[in-house]
Amino acid sequence: MSLHCRSGTSSFLRRALSAGAVTAVAVFGGVACGAGASEAEFPSEQIEIIVPFSPGGSADQSARQMAVEAEETCGTGFIVSNQTGGAGAIGFQAVANAEPDGYTLGVAAIELAIVDHLGVTPLPPGSVRGVMQYSLQPVAYAVPADSEWETIDDFVAAAEEGPVTVATSGTGSIYHVGFAGMADEAGVLDNTVNIPFDGASAALQAVLGGQTDMVSVGAAEMAPQVESGDLRPLAVAGEERADILPDTPTLGEEGYEWTSGAILGIIAPPDTPDERIQTLNECLNEARQSESFSSWMETSGFTQEYKNGAEFDAFLAEEYDRYGVVLDSIGLLPEED
Repeated sequence: MSLHCRSGTSSFLRRALSAGAVTAVAVFGGVACGAGASEAEFPSEQIEIIVPFSPGGSADQSARQMAVEAEETCGTGFIVSNQTGGAGAIGFQAVANAEPDGYTLGVAAIELAIVDHLGVTPLPPGSVRGVMQYSLQPVAYAVPADSEWETIDDFVAAAEEGPVTVATSGTGSIYHVGFAGMADEAGVLDNTVNIPFDGASAALQAVLGGQTDMVSVGAAEMAPQVESGDLRPLAVAGEERADILPDTPTLGEEGYEWTSGAILGIIAPPDTPDERIQTLNECLNEARQSESFSSWMETSGFTQEYKNGAEFDAFLAEEYDRYGVVLDSIGLLPEED
């Protein structure tokens, strides 16, 4: 792969150079633009971020906002693409199979700890490398504003009488597992029907269009429709109330012991060198902490939750084990041959 000398450098690298001697700058200039390649050049080409879900959802919106800031902090161009399907599996696999050079990244979601259990695609821990986690938001449940259901107890009562339909971002997605776990806790799992769509945005449009009785997505993702009066939130599955939906009770407050949340992070192919993971972590974390990105996250209702690459890898491995147990308890594991 050819490397191209760029006139720009990342902001954290510029600060390091400005603090050093003139000779150090001269050496860097010779390395970056001369025949001898080194890690000082990275990144020198456009970086692609693969979003495993459809445009308009939290993964897509946050990745595009981060990419804008990262062009400054990483000193290179970014492009965001959507490779959807299989509750994120297609996009995750695309990252896992990419050249491990640091120029192909992906948005991670908690589905990364789920899809391997479902037999969708082989993605056990270690299939990708974590660069960082940057967000956490609780699963939330809502109905159209003209629905007769006012509380999560109303949903449970209706499910006790007959089948109810729930729009999610895909079979095996966290929003599917998030409502199935709640329904299992309430004793009505057998009477709830998952209606999968290609991402949270499509699921929201489905419930607004009357295609389903309820929707299960992230709290921040439904917030605009709640604010406009088109949706009525019933509960959130966080340990605490969501800042973006402060008047909506938690499941715990309503007497249901179930929590479930969606995370967002950045991942790379498994054999990406440590040095490049570190460089990406530093410049992307700088983008995450920027005033512009932080303000957008707050306004959009996305809670920032940071873990570095090693911490993120450990977290995903723990969640992989936890969701293996959860999926078994709600009957989503495929039968063994």
